[in-house]
Amino acid sequence: MDVYQEAVGYLKSQHVPAVVQTETEVMEEDVFQEEADSCPFSPLHPESVDFPDTPTLSSPEEMLEKRLMVLKCIMESEEVYLRELEALLMPMKALRASAGTSKPVLSSQQVQTVFYQVPEISDMHQSFFSGLKERLSAHCRSEPGPGEDGHMSYTGFELVVGDLFLKMVNQLGLYGGFIGNYEEAVQVVRKCTQSDPCFRTLAQSMMSNIGSDKTRTKYTFEALLYKPLDRVTKTTLVLLDLLKTTPETHQDFALLQEALRLSRSFLSGVNESSQSKRGVTLSHGMRRKLMRDGFVVDASEGERHMRHLFLYTDLLLCTRFKHATRGKQDQYRFGWFLPLAGLKLRWVADQHRSPDAQLRQHNMRTKMHLLRQQLRQHAQGSKGLAFAARSRKKLEQMELMLLTHSPVYTLELHSPSGKSHTLLLSSLYELEEWREAIHKVTTDNIETVPPDLLTLTSACVKLRMTQQPPLHSTNTAVEDEMSLCGTLSVAVHSACGLQQPASVYVCVEVDGYEFYDKQATTHSSIHSLNPHWDQELEFQVDAAQELRLLCVSQTDGKNDTVLGKTSVKLKSKTLNERWRRQTLHLGQVDVIVSLKFSPHPLEPPSATAPLHPVFCVPIEIVTQQEGVMVPHVVRCCAEEVERRGLAEVGIYRISGSSSDINSLKNVFNINLRDAVTRLRTAEVNVVSGVLKLYFRELPEPLIPADKFQSLARSLEIQDVDSRLVSLFSVLHSCPAPNRNTFLFVLQHLQRVSERQDTNKMTLINLATIFGPSLLRLPVAELGHIGCSMDISVEVVLQVQVVFCYLQCNNLPEAQTSLPHDTDSEDETTHM
Repeated sequence: MDVYQEAVGYLKSQHVPAVVQTETEVMEEDVFQEEADSCPFSPLHPESVDFPDTPTLSSPEEMLEKRLMVLKCIMESEEVYLRELEALLMPMKALRASAGTSKPVLSSQQVQTVFYQVPEISDMHQSFFSGLKERLSAHCRSEPGPGEDGHMSYTGFELVVGDLFLKMVNQLGLYGGFIGNYEEAVQVVRKCTQSDPCFRTLAQSMMSNIGSDKTRTKYTFEALLYKPLDRVTKTTLVLLDLLKTTPETHQDFALLQEALRLSRSFLSGVNESSQSKRGVTLSHGMRRKLMRDGFVVDASEGERHMRHLFLYTDLLLCTRFKHATRGKQDQYRFGWFLPLAGLKLRWVADQHRSPDAQLRQHNMRTKMHLLRQQLRQHAQGSKGLAFAARSRKKLEQMELMLLTHSPVYTLELHSPSGKSHTLLLSSLYELEEWREAIHKVTTDNIETVPPDLLTLTSACVKLRMTQQPPLHSTNTAVEDEMSLCGTLSVAVHSACGLQQPASVYVCVEVDGYEFYDKQATTHSSIHSLNPHWDQELEFQVDAAQELRLLCVSQTDGKNDTVLGKTSVKLKSKTLNERWRRQTLHLGQVDVIVSLKFSPHPLEPPSATAPLHPVFCVPIEIVTQQEGVMVPHVVRCCAEEVERRGLAEVGIYRISGSSSDINSLKNVFNINLRDAVTRLRTAEVNVVSGVLKLYFRELPEPLIPADKFQSLARSLEIQDVDSRLVSLFSVLHSCPAPNRNTFLFVLQHLQRVSERQDTNKMTLINLATIFGPSLLRLPVAELGHIGCSMDISVEVVLQVQVVFCYLQCNNLPEAQTSLPHDTDSEDETTHM
């Protein structure tokens, strides 16, 4: 119900007769709807934003013809809007004059409040209307031939109006002040309407001439005050329709794209700060406001369906969108609703898909990738435009289907009444936005008024802030040269600012086309106030413009909790093949990351994700794949032992179940995050067994075999200091991954030995266990006599070498991650 209908209801409640609709007077219908009905190509008509189809124009000439019709409708609607503003401003001078008298209708402050920014908005639109009318008049003329109807001729490519729209959008800030003042202005009008008979007469019978026939339309003051609010929210729709009918080669195309970007940016702020337009009047003077809306996948009926979800101040409403035929208005059908009072939310991530589902997803991604390549190849010529329209339509349909069947995050909604519904989302970032929005308005004291479901559902067309699902293929503002196409690497280093120790992981998401996986997560850290990962995540991206990052606390047996989130704009001009280090603020948590980007043509998506096994693989290959100096399996096992195994008697001496060890080994070879999750709950002797098994199964020992004789000779040095210098000289000659991993293990074993009073594991005990795994004799080459040594002597040397290193009190610090060189100093990104 809009503001004018509220005014009519108020008149009836006060026994004041409402105006009856006649042929010469227009009732309370929104003026924009009148224009849309009379102009089939009106950019203000909901039909103009296709769902999910786009116009299929066969030639630039046809596009330009429709573009001209759209511009004419925009001009007509501007004229109507200016007359409404004129009607609103008409009593301003008289009210100002009366403010200085002994019996003012409104005080000077009240006059300023009621008309705040309205004159400036009127001047802005008058300037835009005059410029648009002048240019259309210069390029359009009617040429009726003998016996023919008027024929319109034009030079479409010469008609340039993009600068006018850009200038107008750059002044939308005027609406910001109006919107911020709107509620106060309405309160002044309502108060004075009730208390002052003179003002009531004025406020209930304001007139405006609408249309070429000068039809007299009757408004209330409050209805006219609502018009600017209604108008500004349709700016994006206007620009979208105009952009759809503007060829990419037209001079206006880039200007309109920039105007659309600015309009979206402004309106996103409006949607956050202003709830005025979204109010639905309830009984007893209460107002139900729309807080958020968007498209989600509803799995409540056992099947997946794309639905439009609306969050109001006291309930959730799920609707089914019904796309209207040409000339009619879009409609929403009621699906279900849940009161927010007592509503419980629970979310889980289901990353596992059946083989059939994976195959269907791969086939769809491959077809979408092929269509995308074809669209790039046929970007020029009239034939290319027709082909592009058909291909883009197919691309949108497949993207919509993929969005429906690919979500892996489940949001469960449980009402105290016993009703439950399940929503599916592809993005953890979007899920958290929904959860935050629901939590913000959910309290134990919510008063739920039984809604008029028919009225509430019907109002969705006017109240909605989201016009269609987030289809990347429909975003005409995306510029390939401004977005990323290639390989984006994200190294997640560490975090700080946690309020209490927690096991934390980081989820990274990118936007762009759905051809490739757009989300990856680090493994979960040990319980710590300052978690470290030093894990590198890699994305194949096409048309990516934004990176989203979430820090999530993982709790055994409970829901994971998002500690903070942020987004970063990806700019090809600032990213290159050198690492760029940044500190991102996610609320109270700071996360340090490094980014780099390598542009290149993309290959079709692969059917399965490449596997990177870690066991039985040379350590230099594993560390290169992971972008680290110490393999994650070594770090994670050592950290887990230190977290809960330092007091375990016989740690590393007592072995865990061989079947459990091999099972965990297999998971490490497939998925690091799943392996670390299982590591957190595995028996601690199984964890220590996995670490020992990793070193035993290395194709080459951690200390290269060709160093064995040099280390043996070092042991013969009698002077302790000289012996250590020789030992570390040999260690320094080892490859960096081997050297740093060895130092990391030594430091870990020293920390284990510090608790020897409890765990009974001394340095010599630990050296006895790890010596044969970390150091081995070289294997004799075929046809040659290798190094001959008694096995007992070999074991003694292995143990003695490791024991000597362990006895060093000032071991060099191990470097666990690769140095991420940057082009400049560290950046701090505040969100």
